[in-house]
Amino acid sequence: RSPLAEALLRDRLARRGAAANVYSAGLLDAGRPASAHGIDVLRQRGLDLTGHRSRTFTAEALDRADLVVGMARLHVREAVAAAPGAWRKTFTLKELVRRGEDIGPRAHGQPLEEWLLKAHAGRIPADLLGESDDDDIFDPIGSTRQVYEATANEIEDLVDRLVNLLEEPTP
Repeated sequence: RSPLAEALLRDRLARRGAAANVYSAGLLDAGRPASAHGIDVLRQRGLDLTGHRSRTFTAEALDRADLVVGMARLHVREAVAAAPGAWRKTFTLKELVRRGEDIGPRAHGQPLEEWLLKAHAGRIPADLLGESDDDDIFDPIGSTRQVYEATANEIEDLVDRLVNLLEEPTP
């Protein structure tokens, strides 16, 4: 569950005119509002989180999604445990950006699924055991506003890089 990532990704895709449904869902119970610090940090970026309410992911939603992005290895493990068929399209944000930058951006006409399979190549579930600064984004819940700001900055950078990788270039 990352309302910060959801709002930033939705904004970046909308700015580029990309037709995409973006929503966050996680492990916590549904109905929780975004934190006051999260709302404040995104308000300063021109984004409104006041109406956000958390959702709990379902196996059906994971199976239907074209791409599933978690903030930490734990999220990917839980998503894949709930929907094993989602493994090839489920990454942490850091992992997907890292792998995407290794394989390069989508080519003109390349389906997202094909690009994700290239990004997925060579992965094994054991790669996501434990925690890792290489893959996990710190969860700022309960932290200071400064920590939320730092987390938002990190997510914003990663989201911008991801959108650049995913955007299908024009010929």
